[in-house]
Amino acid sequence: MASLRDIRKRIKSVKNSEKITKAMKMVAAAKLKKAQDEVRKSKAYAHQLDAVVGRLAKRLENQGEAPHPLLQLHPDGQRTELLVLTSDRGLCGAFNSNIIRRAQRFLKPDMRVSTLGRKGYEALKRDGVQIRTNYSGIIEHPSYLKASQIAAELTQSYVDDHVDAVYLVYNEFKSAISQQVVIKQLLPILPAESVEDPVDYIYEPSQQELLNHLLPKHLATQLFQAFLESLASEHGARMTAMDNATRNAKEVISSLTLQYNRARQAAITKELMEIIGGAEALA
Repeated sequence: MASLRDIRKRIKSVKNSEKITKAMKMVAAAKLKKAQDEVRKSKAYAHQLDAVVGRLAKRLENQGEAPHPLLQLHPDGQRTELLVLTSDRGLCGAFNSNIIRRAQRFLKPDMRVSTLGRKGYEALKRDGVQIRTNYSGIIEHPSYLKASQIAAELTQSYVDDHVDAVYLVYNEFKSAISQQVVIKQLLPILPAESVEDPVDYIYEPSQQELLNHLLPKHLATQLFQAFLESLASEHGARMTAMDNATRNAKEVISSLTLQYNRARQAAITKELMEIIGGAEALA
């Protein structure tokens, strides 16, 4: 049976852990609020851009124009690249493990893999997956510039016929306590289905030039949106994990306190029995 001193040490240690998890939960909650606002603003922009691209692509298709290279399916369709978007840090529950499991189910032997986030890179590397490249320093401070650089690289690879399709697996933000792992096709671009607009617009520059400019921006926006959603999901998962850890710590403290009181009572009872036994022996 553990001594009273050992139990006191354990109680003190768990109480310190409880303070840390409470602090981490508060920090994650504050960061989550800011990340939610960023997701909300960027989602509205991404939706409108997707609609514009869809209308332009539909008009050019109706006019018999050849589809843009980023919209055109490759006939081979075998060379696929998967981008795995995880966090750089842990202590966020099953946030990273869910993404890694989903990526492993999607992977095929000849598929190229790139990672965004240290946790995904380390886990897939341990499993023997060949990583083409790891984009580091992106997830903690996502920016549109970084997203556009990656989008430009993927676009060049697709146009040069080095890859036939590009997919992204990440956590889509639903709420502070809910995230959903999704696999999104990035290339070829699948613009939103658009109903033909009855208004006939005059385009300056031409529709084709406008689409040439908007499609790379559309891809960069989709990546940036995924970065923001992943970051918000990470903060939400960490807040939930720290809340669970705090509750568990309270339960452990309650259990240890009960154990301490029982051990203390047993020690007092033993001392009393020894005193009574000694008094009877002297009588």
